[in-house]
Amino acid sequence: MISAKQLSEEQIGKIRVWAEEGAQLADIQKKLQEELQLSATYMDTRFLILDLGIDLKVEAPEEEATVEESAAEPEAGEVGGSFSVTLDEVVRAGAAVSGQITFSDGEKGLWMIDQTGRPGLDTDTPGYRPSEEDLVAFENELRRLLQG
Repeated sequence: MISAKQLSEEQIGKIRVWAEEGAQLADIQKKLQEELQLSATYMDTRFLILDLGIDLKVEAPEEEATVEESAAEPEAGEVGGSFSVTLDEVVRAGAAVSGQITFSDGEKGLWMIDQTGRPGLDTDTPGYRPSEEDLVAFENELRRLLQG
């Protein structure tokens, strides 16, 4: 396990630059290994980014509608309101499939299904629990996206 206390200011600076350039967690995890020879799991990398107070840039996929558009008419990947589910083009480390989700109350997060079929959800707010309606909508939308 890697912690922020183990890193030099130069190493922390490199991680900040990677994040500013748009690198996501999987990219940073790979660069830690390749450029800094530091082995870290995906979750270790996530905790490291949180400990360092680094905000990752999240680019909205083109097919995801904005809140104003979704209020008028839901598009592919959306189920009314501002609820949306997207698939990652590059699957996150340790996942068979992964993506992003925005729940109807505006909470955002990352989701994944690992190689053994176990689901995982990592929301921006620790301990967040989506509504039963959002969970059902997520399950149905994910099934539709994976079949398409």
